[in-house]
Amino acid sequence: MHEGHRWSQKLSGEFEKAYYKELVDFLRKEDMMHTVYPPKKLRFNAYNTTPFDGVKVVILGQDPYHGPRQAHGLSFSVQGDQNIPPSLKNIYKELVDDMGCPVPHSGDLSAWAKQGVFLLNAVLSVRASEAGSHQQRGWEQFTDATIRLLSKEREHLVFILWGKPAQRKEKLIDTQKHLVLKAPHPSPLSSYRGFFGSKPFSQTNDYLKAHGVTPIEWCL
Repeated sequence: MHEGHRWSQKLSGEFEKAYYKELVDFLRKEDMMHTVYPPKKLRFNAYNTTPFDGVKVVILGQDPYHGPRQAHGLSFSVQGDQNIPPSLKNIYKELVDDMGCPVPHSGDLSAWAKQGVFLLNAVLSVRASEAGSHQQRGWEQFTDATIRLLSKEREHLVFILWGKPAQRKEKLIDTQKHLVLKAPHPSPLSSYRGFFGSKPFSQTNDYLKAHGVTPIEWCL
């Protein structure tokens, strides 16, 4: 996370806590012994791309992708030269249906992040080829603190929660002053249960406009 960044100031209390120091220690050892994704410089990419005061929308993911050159620190996003993963293909299908966008050719969602779409994973690192290998090491406490902070200090944000793990985070959000949109996960296993047709992009923009906030240009 960039020093002097508003996120750094806002979350400074977390960096002092025992769990975070243990997490840093764990990651240091993992980086020495294993290949870890995303690379160290990209682990806080969501925070560094979308400043605290610029967040308009939060799209919550779970773990980073665990294949080479995929994860770059933004939930659901892959680096531009990579094949588009199945969940993101379904997100794009809904995007085309909801907003009339052309089908995107790249899986890089940086353009969303730069407009205020905070693409936050619950866990910010993973060992290569080992899905879920960095769960329960402290990241969840850190990202929960992030969600609480946004809920408390900002107003009229849209939180998009796809799938059960993301929806469990609703308890961290003040639903009186933010919009929470919930749908099944876009993965091929669950997308047909109500993800398609949920219209998250147009609903988000309608809410932002209703509160005097510039909407997101979702077409990529």
